[in-house]
Order: sequence, then structure tokens, then C-alpha cells
Amino acid sequence: MIDPSVINGLSAVVFCVAIAGLVINLDNLIKVFLCVELMFLGVSLNFIAYAAAWQQVDGQVFVVFVLTVAAAESAVGLGMLVFYFRQKSNVSLAQGNQLKDEL
Repeated sequence: MIDPSVINGLSAVVFCVAIAGLVINLDNLIKVFLCVELMFLGVSLNFIAYAAAWQQVDGQVFVVFVLTVAAAESAVGLGMLVFYFRQKSNVSLAQGNQLKDEL
């Protein structure tokens, strides 16, 4: 079995890549959603590694719930983005803030 500290390092790298992606791509909402999903995957990797190391099922069950909620959140968020793109023909975060004023 792989040492959990190795997987912890891999998880930290995945999480840091997601943070860097958020900082770099703040103008595109789709990339922001993908970076948030990558953060969820990095954290879930830690849960799975330590659940396997301690031979507990709780962490793995929690990961299934986290990924299910994240997938539902992405589906709803991307549906809203598609609707917004059809209305405005742009998916930039700067123009997305104007949506608050229009509602």
C-alpha cells in the first residue's frame, strides 16, 4: 500500500494547481467552476488515502457524497452559464456581476 504522506503530497499539489487556476482564470466562469471541482478532488483524495490507511469506510463514503453534491452543483451552475451565454453571448466574470443588477 502507498504511504498516505505521498498521497497527501499529491493532494496538496492538485489543490495548489486548482488555487493557481482560480487566480489566473478569474475572467472565465467555466474555468473557475473547473478549478473548484479540482479542489474538491484534491481534498477527496486525502479522505480516500487516510480512510484506506486506517481501514475505515467512513472517509470513502464521505467522498462519494462530496463528489455527488459537487457534480450536482456543477450541473446546475453550468446550466445557468449556458442560459446566460445564450442571452449575452459572453461568459466573463466581469459581465457576470452585472447579472445581479439586472435581477
